[in-house]
Amino acid sequence: MTAESTARLRTPEGVTALALARETAGADPLAAASALRSAGVPPDLAAAALTQVDLRRRAAAKFGPDAAVMFFTRAGLEQATRAVVADRRAARLAAAGVRTLADLGCGLGSDALAAARAGISVHAVDADPVTAEMAAANARALGLADRITVECADATTVPVEDYDAVFADPARRRAGRGRVFDPRSYSPPWDFIAALAGRVPRTVLKLAPGIDHDLLPPEAEGEWVSVGGDLVEAAFWCGPLARDPRRASLLPGGAELTGSGTRAAPVGGVGAYVYDPDPAVVRSHLVAEFAETVGGRLADATIAYVYSDEGVATPFARRLEITDVLPFSLKRLRALLRERGVGRLEIRKRGSALEPDQLRKDLRLSGPHAASLVLTRVAGAPTVLLCRA
Repeated sequence: MTAESTARLRTPEGVTALALARETAGADPLAAASALRSAGVPPDLAAAALTQVDLRRRAAAKFGPDAAVMFFTRAGLEQATRAVVADRRAARLAAAGVRTLADLGCGLGSDALAAARAGISVHAVDADPVTAEMAAANARALGLADRITVECADATTVPVEDYDAVFADPARRRAGRGRVFDPRSYSPPWDFIAALAGRVPRTVLKLAPGIDHDLLPPEAEGEWVSVGGDLVEAAFWCGPLARDPRRASLLPGGAELTGSGTRAAPVGGVGAYVYDPDPAVVRSHLVAEFAETVGGRLADATIAYVYSDEGVATPFARRLEITDVLPFSLKRLRALLRERGVGRLEIRKRGSALEPDQLRKDLRLSGPHAASLVLTRVAGAPTVLLCRA
């Protein structure tokens, strides 16, 4: 996609091409392209329209109904904030009194759109001209152009002090290199991103979930967010926006767990139940705080499975009832599953080098029943837990 092709898709000719492309949804790609060309759509416009229709279909999971009129690139869609996360963040900013926001690295505009809908005026900046063009097109398509200005520029040149708050989402992908894990390779670079809170106290940084806790600015809040059990991002809330040192937020339900992130959970024996905490809980280092909510403990100080003697309902973990505990032995495990008639097996693991797919083949499952298997360590020893949900 180019800025020119994006602009063409907004012309009457482009709107027609998009409508024709939607009618071919699900068809063979070559047949779809042929249908558009037969209808008089130029080949380059047909390709752009078919690409957009496919991306809009994929984007519905992140953006809901808005995706049907938005514009996307493949890379931009992958890094774009999910609407449920962006809406929640925008509400928090608005509640903190933010009225003007500089959005650095705005991408396709997900966070800018959410902030605008929350009543915040946004100056959105992206260094890539195609992405900036699409962000502006998305603001127009959703009727928010009066609250969002989009500029194609280097984020480091923006006078951020002119705004109530700053939101920064540095690019974590490089052309030809794929995903970038070292913050020093972010764009804008980490030294610029880390210094923003010193320039504008109300700063929020959207970062990769695997970000090092040691990079959290002093007195800031580190929040890890999951959606439907998938860990999607970390956010550093700085200055007066910070609430607790660590926060795990589970969406769409909205459950939140907070704490210091430095506590150690008690360690004891295996209980009647095992809890597999949500990845946001684990990554925010709040396993001890979670264990306290269920009266639980660890069976190995290095493994984030929590055990309790009573079953406690919780939004923060998957709970399984333990029926058998045994040292790992393929032969013994195979015999036990055959005895129980287990033909369907969910396998979870922490602290085990075994590959679930290979283990499932080696077990040669057969039978009408289902079970869950947890591969872990107890007091350092490889252990298998046979469970039911």
